Amino acid sequence: MLQVPVPGNPNQASTKAVILVGGPSRGTRFRPLSLDVPKPLFEVAGHPIIHHCLKALAKVPDVREVLLVGYYDENVLRDFIKDATKEFPQFRIQYLREYTALGTAGGLYHFRDAILKGKPERCFVLNADVCCSFPLGEMLRLFEERDAEAVILGTRVDNDAATNFGCIVSDSHTKRVLHYVEKPESHISNLINCGVYLFATECIFPAIRSAIKRRTTRPRMLSYPSSDNLESSFVATGDDEDSEKSEVLRLEQDILSDLADSNRFFVHETKDFWRQIKTAGSAVPANALYLQKAFQAESDELMAPSATMVPPVYIHPTAQVDPTAKLGPNVSIGPRVIVGAGVRIKDSIVLEDAEIRHDACVMHSIIGWSSRVGAWARVEGTPIPITSHSTSIIKQGVKVQSITILGKECGVGDEVRVQNCVCLPYKELKRDVANEVIM
Repeated sequence: MLQVPVPGNPNQASTKAVILVGGPSRGTRFRPLSLDVPKPLFEVAGHPIIHHCLKALAKVPDVREVLLVGYYDENVLRDFIKDATKEFPQFRIQYLREYTALGTAGGLYHFRDAILKGKPERCFVLNADVCCSFPLGEMLRLFEERDAEAVILGTRVDNDAATNFGCIVSDSHTKRVLHYVEKPESHISNLINCGVYLFATECIFPAIRSAIKRRTTRPRMLSYPSSDNLESSFVATGDDEDSEKSEVLRLEQDILSDLADSNRFFVHETKDFWRQIKTAGSAVPANALYLQKAFQAESDELMAPSATMVPPVYIHPTAQVDPTAKLGPNVSIGPRVIVGAGVRIKDSIVLEDAEIRHDACVMHSIIGWSSRVGAWARVEGTPIPITSHSTSIIKQGVKVQSITILGKECGVGDEVRVQNCVCLPYKELKRDVANEVIM
């Protein structure tokens, strides 16, 4: 357990928060970026993905303790927790490391003693790989008004995309959840699960315990497909009578549908932005959404609009940007980046220590740490609607990434064009290339 204490007694708070950060064996769709930094720490709009969760939780006065649950090594998150505790002194932040991947519900149950310490009445649960405005205050109000056992954050998507998510059927007047199905085979609703929850602690853990008992009494041959390829394990609980054999448990597949059978499960539908950050390419639209929200809020972190700065644009104070370069919209420039004269950057993330030489063009792309883009080079992806939940497109009959991604310490030669490519770290591109994965 990694913990940084803060003054005061956090156990007096009636609301806690858990952020599910996953671990190194997941997030393979985030490669090549996750080869060099854990996905929760990847910077979007100038801050690590998980920082946006903490910033939202800081607006809920009742929250005094935030537990990060995952299976990264403790030292992976140590520096981030130290910095976050300084920025958010109202929190005690702890990292609780699973011994193996236990799933979104299994991890909660495994660490229930830590979550229940101080007898909190409610617990926010946030998936770290979610990009949204996190309307936690509104969820809390609905929770209190309806004396709820659980509140889920939902949003509307196109009908043809809904079956890729958990679908919610609700009463439009009472907001009560009537039915929940994870990735249904046919259309049942376009109101989907955003991966943000508020649970009554007295209800969620008995619900998980019931799911565990059902799982352990079910014959192995009847195990349903959602548990394929998942190892059985013992959940260490501290209570001998509750220590029992259990498979990985997930809120989405194993718990939420049961909660819908009660009369106290409600949905708060957000009208604001939302998307998952699953693939590496999805970091670019997430970057745009967070930057646009910051611009609307008149954040002083962003550059003032000008002839060469098309808002929103974030530039780290240590970066060097030539005054003739034109940036934006939706651009994030990391620490110690060098942007040369006449450069054009749009809808992109440029990570720390990268260099974009004069007259180069970077659009719909991610430029990796310490990578170099040569003079007059073009690194570009294909524009997709910011509301789209996919970053894949079809080029010449082949499914490719719409966002071009250069991994760590890649080089693009002068006058070279790179389009719709994913380039693994330490590669030198000396010729034009399109629609490829460069390994």
